[in-house]
Amino acid sequence: MDFLAVQFLTGLASASSLFLVAAGLTVIFGVTRVVNFAHGSLFMLGAYIGWSILTRLPREPGWFALGVLGAAGATALLGVMLEAIVLRRVYRAPELFQLLATFGVVLMVQDATLAVWGPNDLSLARPAWLRASVAIAGQRFPAYDLFLIGIGPLVLLALWLLLHRTRWGVLVRAATQDREMTAALGVDQRLLFSAVFALGAGLAGFGGALSLPDQSANLQMDLSAVVEAFVIVVIGGLGSLPGAYLASLLIGLLQAFGIVFVPRATLVLVFVAMAAVLLIRPNGLLGRPLAPGQITQEIRPVIRAAPTTLKWLGLACLVLAIVAPFFAGPFLLSVLTECTIAILFAASLHVMMGPGGMPSFGHAAWFGLGAYAAALAVERGGASTMVALLAAVLVPGIFAIVFGWFVVRLAGVYLAMLTLAFAQVVWAIAFQWDALTGGDNGILGLWPGGWLRSAPAFYWLTLAICVGGALVLRRAMMAPFGYALRATRDSTRRAQAIGLDPRSLRAAAFALAGAAAGLAGGVFAFAKGSVFPGYAGIGRSVDALVMVLLGGVDTMAGPIVGALAYTGLYDVLLLATSQWRFILGLAIILLVMAFPEGIAGATRRFWLRGREA
Repeated sequence: MDFLAVQFLTGLASASSLFLVAAGLTVIFGVTRVVNFAHGSLFMLGAYIGWSILTRLPREPGWFALGVLGAAGATALLGVMLEAIVLRRVYRAPELFQLLATFGVVLMVQDATLAVWGPNDLSLARPAWLRASVAIAGQRFPAYDLFLIGIGPLVLLALWLLLHRTRWGVLVRAATQDREMTAALGVDQRLLFSAVFALGAGLAGFGGALSLPDQSANLQMDLSAVVEAFVIVVIGGLGSLPGAYLASLLIGLLQAFGIVFVPRATLVLVFVAMAAVLLIRPNGLLGRPLAPGQITQEIRPVIRAAPTTLKWLGLACLVLAIVAPFFAGPFLLSVLTECTIAILFAASLHVMMGPGGMPSFGHAAWFGLGAYAAALAVERGGASTMVALLAAVLVPGIFAIVFGWFVVRLAGVYLAMLTLAFAQVVWAIAFQWDALTGGDNGILGLWPGGWLRSAPAFYWLTLAICVGGALVLRRAMMAPFGYALRATRDSTRRAQAIGLDPRSLRAAAFALAGAAAGLAGGVFAFAKGSVFPGYAGIGRSVDALVMVLLGGVDTMAGPIVGALAYTGLYDVLLLATSQWRFILGLAIILLVMAFPEGIAGATRRFWLRGREA
């Protein structure tokens, strides 16, 4: 019983740390409606800046508090710069393109942090008062964790007073409910948004600096922090600070007791909890459906058949790709193979995000399932390459049918986070089920057999499968099924009024996208000769998301253009410079600012403008 009491207190301390990060993300999203993927980078910067300050100050508690506040202030200033330089220029862009811009910031911050502080983890030497402990229920408990337990409720109270007892808080809550009406009443939205970003970034930096006594500052902090923050914000309800605190308590306690009672399931408990909450309460524990003033209805352009000139250009590119093995070396052929696989992977996600209107943060789940299905078919069943690729289609397709039927009633960030939860479950199973998947060692020696062992032959097969698959998806989206799917996306009630079944249509699109992504994963497994848990990881999902958004969601050519641009730019920069993340991130931000509708979308706009002229 004494042990359970200590674990309970450990969970409360963890909950306070989680809440500090999630509170900033909640405040920022509540006002600006920006899905700030760079929030984890602000947390990481708070830790690094805090380390730089605290290691130069005396070791007394007062100086520690001053150093933490200094780190929070510096991070708040960086948040204002991020809002003014980047996000202010893309507020009018669709929400997902704002996410793409913040992903570019993540890449830039990673390289900048590496250049300033180096690759090694930086730990904070703990003076005696930080190592102190107290006796609770007959066991020793860190005094610093008791301090953290008290910080969470105090920050929640301070934020509540700020938002409900000050004029600035009234303006923030008004902007949360209806930004356009707030602007019409004369409120300076630019100043208000900058102040909100300063507050949110400062909270992230505050949490990062406070984490130093318990963990070192490292370059992996950003991704783990932002994922946990998104989970908490979604479980609690978008824009709800009490909901975020309640969700932090739930996750903190779940992690504290889970590591004791179900240690092998620790990696997935958080995401299983999120999935369970969203299936019961689609708007989170304390979240509410968006008010009419909070919903920005996008005018989606009508997708038409490509003009003749574009068709001829596409055919010329295809012919060039077919003859590439006759003049391309092994490395270039390998890059072209990856680009071809990326086209099918991006096209599969586009089916969901474009015509389906269903954003996904976990599309790599189907990619990973396809890769493992192909690998296990060969390793355990002795299947041929073609039979293994068939398994790569069927297994993810079946899982997507079942999973999609339950989740397609959700929308927006809630749906996106539920797909992320499923992807993390797949990743965790692949990582921990050593007997089946090989765990972190993966499955090796997976090479195509027979005549496909030749690099040109396998490239031509990849080209036929992936380009053919992308064309099949395009044909489906231009068929009556695709038009019905877009009708449910644009107006669910009108679609129902004319006899369409939105849930069935979305579930079918979900299954189609999952099967196509699985096929891409199967081909990728043979191209690399191995399969690892990372194939279903967050990084792979982010790659697909970036490709689709970079090319453009509202054009059929968007995922193809985005896949080629992102994969090609990534490979070129990786070889050309060690600062490839910074340059790639900067390129993504500049492209989003110049072409908020994506590269293909901007090309279409210029094309139509030229024809009208």
